Amino acid sequence: MLNEKLSQTLHGWVREKVVPGVSYAYLKAGQMQSEVFGYSQIFPAKEILQPEMLYDLASLTKVVGTTTVIMHLVETKQVQIDDPVAQYLPKFKDKRVTLRHLLTHTSALTGYIQNRDELSAPDLLNALYTLEVGSWFEEKVVYADIGLILLGQIIEAVYNQPVQTVIQEKVLTPLGMNTATFTPSPALTVPTELSPKRGLIRGQVHDPKAFTLGRHCGSAGLFATLTDLVKFSQWFLTGKNYGPGPVPISPTTIASLYQDWTPSGKLGRSLGWDLRVRIDGRYALYHTGFTGTFLFLDQVSQEALIVLTNRIHPQSRNERFLLARDALIQEFFVNSK
Repeated sequence: MLNEKLSQTLHGWVREKVVPGVSYAYLKAGQMQSEVFGYSQIFPAKEILQPEMLYDLASLTKVVGTTTVIMHLVETKQVQIDDPVAQYLPKFKDKRVTLRHLLTHTSALTGYIQNRDELSAPDLLNALYTLEVGSWFEEKVVYADIGLILLGQIIEAVYNQPVQTVIQEKVLTPLGMNTATFTPSPALTVPTELSPKRGLIRGQVHDPKAFTLGRHCGSAGLFATLTDLVKFSQWFLTGKNYGPGPVPISPTTIASLYQDWTPSGKLGRSLGWDLRVRIDGRYALYHTGFTGTFLFLDQVSQEALIVLTNRIHPQSRNERFLLARDALIQEFFVNSK
């Protein structure tokens, strides 16, 4: 086993009921350690977690799907990072906001959308266009779904197709992520929250905005297995593709993500991805998903960690997981070379 202590830590999460179950893979210099254990659900009845079950990736959709497509558009010179959003979305009025701001969460878009979860998809999108730019524009990172939803709309404006269709055609199929999907079979899916409004959510996206927007959402909605994300991570680390291709972006573009892309260059976000500074000072890529998923990638050390859990099952309030996740990343990856 590549990392016995990592395995013990993750098994401890299930033993201590931090999460019902875990599917994880740790990649290091061409080798892999992978395990699946615990339960896929504990309510209304316990079910053993099986290999190759689909997880609601939540915000990992942002980096696996939407960011990758945007970087493809940048690489092929169909868009530029500092293009104004209004150039592609005429309903968006503030011409200061660029793709860079959306990708780095420095746009400061803010505002309250009344009855948001009851709106239709067109009404929700129109409401997003009315949000104001706050006083902290470019000065701090405030993570939100809004930027990636708007980037999804930019993708739709370029391709004249739903963003999720584009992600399937440009990312999932070429990389051989054969079970990744936006329309999963409930029987193959790990359930998420027991919702007072929706019941036990299984085979449907948990995120309410993504549930409303459907195939037009670029911030969440992707379901995938551990194997799918291993393929994505291996490609991202090594350039080796296990699918039919062509790859969405070049190794040069991938390498360019390992830096601070915020307007000041000092706020610790890449394009789409969060950054973690390792003990020797270099950046690694990192992203999380609300449902209990996270992905860590370090091209220099050829390391990746993929952890998939259903931490919001049966209820979404689970601060223990957030503390355990952050402690794991700090101990095993931030503080190690």
